[in-house]
Amino acid sequence: MNGLHRLLVPLCLLLLGACATPGIAPQTDAPRTLLLVSLDGVHPSYLGRGDTPNLDRLAREGVQAAWMNPSYPSLTFPNHYTIVTGLRPDRHGIVHNTMHDDALGGFWLANREAVGDGRWWSGEPIWVAAENAGLATATLSWPGSEAPVADVRPARWHPFDADRPIAARIDMVAGWLAEPIATRPRLATLYFEHPDGSAHAHGPHSAELRATMREVDAAIGTLLARLESAGVRDATDLVIVSDHGMAEVPEGQVVATEEMADPEIATLVMHGQVVGFRPVEGRETEAERALLGRHAHHQCWRRHELPPRWRYGTHPRVPAIVCQMDKGWDALPRKSLARRPSGTRGSHGYDPAEPEMRAIFIANGPSFRRGATLPAFDNVDVYPLLARLLGVPPAPNDGALETLLPALSEPLPHAAPPPSH
Repeated sequence: MNGLHRLLVPLCLLLLGACATPGIAPQTDAPRTLLLVSLDGVHPSYLGRGDTPNLDRLAREGVQAAWMNPSYPSLTFPNHYTIVTGLRPDRHGIVHNTMHDDALGGFWLANREAVGDGRWWSGEPIWVAAENAGLATATLSWPGSEAPVADVRPARWHPFDADRPIAARIDMVAGWLAEPIATRPRLATLYFEHPDGSAHAHGPHSAELRATMREVDAAIGTLLARLESAGVRDATDLVIVSDHGMAEVPEGQVVATEEMADPEIATLVMHGQVVGFRPVEGRETEAERALLGRHAHHQCWRRHELPPRWRYGTHPRVPAIVCQMDKGWDALPRKSLARRPSGTRGSHGYDPAEPEMRAIFIANGPSFRRGATLPAFDNVDVYPLLARLLGVPPAPNDGALETLLPALSEPLPHAAPPPSH
């Protein structure tokens, strides 16, 4: 038997690569995990300029889009939820970072009770589809993942914590993906708010923003090394996106919302770059006279008269009058203006057609082509791709699977049917 064993071992090594090699062999036959990563606020111009070698390599060796168009409004919560549902904000109900609902009250990012209330979140995010299909999921701070949507949460989820160090986030996600197949999530998410915060504070052309991009890129490099070490890199599909880009706002380019409409005739519901007002009962004519039309740095419409290309204005949470600030201008209540730091800063929330609002899309892994560049597309098209990668039936959505099929290296087994529109 010993002689036979000596003959079989070399043959086994030749045919299979490593039957009994030290360390961990790549798990090429393992079920693939889909890791969805968000780099909040990253514009395509942040890549390829020396700060992001790991992201650049993933794009060069995988698939990248010329850019990705955000949905209106080009704000954080609406677009993150659009990416995972394939629905535009006017359909999934997260119509702004700050909203009012007659039945639910107020919603804003720091209101953790509202953020975790499933009644705010419509549609079916991809982790709900995966859980319903029996696939384990794990999310780290993706907007919407803290709430039980349709009474379903990810198997593992964590509330947003700005104080959670980047290294701790990498440790958590790398740990998930290195687990045995029996417990390893088939879908995981990872979120970095840091580029958005740096660009808001210092501007999109600042040295501080470039330093932040280097830090985040290094974290991506660490994650890739951890996956390689665990032998799961070849079983992991990476999809890296941003929700929107960023425009420069020079000092002083801000309007007080009280100057747009007196609070006695119109209640402020949303502010920033997409500004919403609800006329006070009995003062509707005065509110419209003050707000509607073109102004020096913004334009206002009745919600049902907004530009059709924005596909916005039918959801009841959209206020009666919506104003869009010009690129490079903000609108804030006077009490917020008093706390506003001096100097150049950055903002988003402008018309998605503005080049500065463009987002990124990078895909790399066993399911994707190598060295492919795709033309620009709308971010609603990401969801049907995610469903296809997981092999789950997509919920009704506004995207088109055909848009991103050219990203795939080959037809996937057990492919889901095309999305409903």
